[in-house]
Amino acid sequence: MCKLRVYQCFIWFNLLCCVQWVYAFQQDTRVAFRYPITEKHTTIKVDGIVDKGEWEDYVLIDTLYNHDPSDQGLAAFRTEIKLTFDANQLYVFAKLYDDGERVIQSLQRDSDNSQWESDSFTVVIDPINKKQGGILVGVNAGGARVDGSLLVEPGRTTYSDTWDTQWKSATKQYDTHWVLEIAIPFNSLRYNNDNLEWGINFIRGHKAQNFYYTWTPFPLNFNGVDVNYMGTLVWPQVPEANNPIAFLKPYLTASAIKDNDLDLGETVSMDGGLDIKVPITKSLNADVALNPDFSNADVDQEITNITRFDISLPEQREFFLENADIFSNFGSYSIFPFFSRRIGLETPILYGARITGNLSGNLRVGVMNVQTQKDVDISAQNYTVAAFNHKVMSRSQLRGLFVNRQEIGVDSINDYARNFGGEFTFISKKGNLNTTIKYHGSVTDSKEKGSYFGINGGYSTRRFRAGWTLDVLGKDYRADVGFTPRLFNYDAEAESVVRKGYIFVNPFVTYKFFSKEEQSKLIFQGFRFYHNMFFNPDGSLNERDNNLAYDIFFKNTSRFTLMGTNNEVNLNVPTNFLGTEFDNLPVANYGFWNGIVSYSSDVRRKFTHTTSLTYGEFYNGNRFSSSLSGSIRFSYWANMGVTYDYNNISLPENYGNRNFHLLRIRAAISFTNNLFFNNVVQYNTQSQNFSVFSKLQWRYAPLSDAFLIYNQNNDTNGFDLTNRSIILKLTYRFAV
Repeated sequence: MCKLRVYQCFIWFNLLCCVQWVYAFQQDTRVAFRYPITEKHTTIKVDGIVDKGEWEDYVLIDTLYNHDPSDQGLAAFRTEIKLTFDANQLYVFAKLYDDGERVIQSLQRDSDNSQWESDSFTVVIDPINKKQGGILVGVNAGGARVDGSLLVEPGRTTYSDTWDTQWKSATKQYDTHWVLEIAIPFNSLRYNNDNLEWGINFIRGHKAQNFYYTWTPFPLNFNGVDVNYMGTLVWPQVPEANNPIAFLKPYLTASAIKDNDLDLGETVSMDGGLDIKVPITKSLNADVALNPDFSNADVDQEITNITRFDISLPEQREFFLENADIFSNFGSYSIFPFFSRRIGLETPILYGARITGNLSGNLRVGVMNVQTQKDVDISAQNYTVAAFNHKVMSRSQLRGLFVNRQEIGVDSINDYARNFGGEFTFISKKGNLNTTIKYHGSVTDSKEKGSYFGINGGYSTRRFRAGWTLDVLGKDYRADVGFTPRLFNYDAEAESVVRKGYIFVNPFVTYKFFSKEEQSKLIFQGFRFYHNMFFNPDGSLNERDNNLAYDIFFKNTSRFTLMGTNNEVNLNVPTNFLGTEFDNLPVANYGFWNGIVSYSSDVRRKFTHTTSLTYGEFYNGNRFSSSLSGSIRFSYWANMGVTYDYNNISLPENYGNRNFHLLRIRAAISFTNNLFFNNVVQYNTQSQNFSVFSKLQWRYAPLSDAFLIYNQNNDTNGFDLTNRSIILKLTYRFAV
């Protein structure tokens, strides 16, 4: 039965590849939209003030197109854009007209709230001009900045704001418009001097009108930063960048730590380390982190997990975040052959080294090696990860991955686990059709071998979106540096873990109805349905959930969703959700349903709120859940919010009745564009943890920061202190 399903999927894959040729025609925006940049011949000061004659003689862009929430027509408000350059920098000027109403949510760096929820202007650039990557810089009307590297995934482009570079910007607000000036040093970019055409686009966020405008017109089912729909920046010549030999970023920390869990008294210590970035070529970088410190990484968000399996939390550590997509864009739904959070869980990291970038216009590579320290009862581990992404045909990709975890320092033990795999992604010229075929294998020192095979893809238009996933995961597939939670089924009776392979099928469809009336309060409404079906290796049903939702999006940014779910679970091991004081749920077939209703208010308001209610059955009992959140904004300098999640699980007889409470209080204060304070207080009765995380960050020089971090955890039973730390961290980045 399994082989039949795989064969059917191959047939569908071939049919979809044929369908894409029918829809392949499109306007090539890189051909239709071209900006001939000229060299600077006037004095330009990056101060947000337009001096007489400063920008008058340069080529003007004065037409932007609607992109989101509607991709029809021209922008209602004029935007003027000009560019120029000298031997050292690329300059960008923007004059953004409006009616004087502007939304500035925050002044924090690299914040979605600051950039995408505020009036803002963003420049995206593809200097290699191969639609494989690029950079993003943006500024909001209050001067808050964001920079990041573009991540090109099948069917879409996103970005990671962990990439930092040195550049300047200035804004100035007036009654009828605001002005932005940007200067990007050429030694902050990676490009080929012989390449006289770069991909480029401009995105204006006009949040007061709830609109995003772009220089090039393209369907709203693609993000504004999409590399496939950029225009072209045409150079007369590209200046030779005077790149330094290396960038050094040493750090020093002073820490006071008390850990009652490890029965340690209060310790005071100082530590240091060094981050090194070496430009090997114009498009290939080496990064080395010696004795890395991650104390300034944001705290993990507490969750309530009422599933049978582990839930992954996002990577927060800076070393693993930059260019992470070259290593992490493998696998699919809850199957990750490589998951960086597995590294350094038990002992600190001694060093990390990484090379990432383009070997050629079409070949992108990444190689990483990380060494952890030895502890009393834990051996040192060495991790090696290598990956490549090769562009083939118009936009398609061929990718490969190798992962090795090796225990070292113990001569009598040769403990290792290795993963390897390859994936081919077909992406249509328009980018609205993609299909990936993948195969991954694993082998250990005990000669245990496993495999994982999958097909997934999607097709999207302005109104319609459909997707599909087929995963076949063998029980012997082992990813020590990955994440495969559904392989591990905990038997509560035997108190042991049972490995079970499975087949996963996930089709989904979304359809939107856009409002045709100009005065309508709706942007669009539409339905979506998706089905998660898990089968045992013999083809019998393991678990399924069928979901149908209806969404309404309003012009004022509020939204409403109504959703129903029907579940069926063939529980194959005794399971306990609520605690050992209750009986285990027996092996049986369980069918249950629930309904969800949620509403989010206008995000542009000073006070916003979100409500979500869930009610229905849960295995052989009932479940009621609610999530309530509200936040208040004090001008642009402070955002404060509270979230409360409540879950009541009520099972019959002695199977259990529990209430789970999760409270999260957060505050983000922007004293200036370079001085920020973030505080998060969390209370979770499921994990029995109360935590406080506070971080004061001062960017006192370009790419150089001072942090003061306070972290505390208490047990919710008796409120005894678990651990506490106060850390002062100082970093300074300079070139040599």
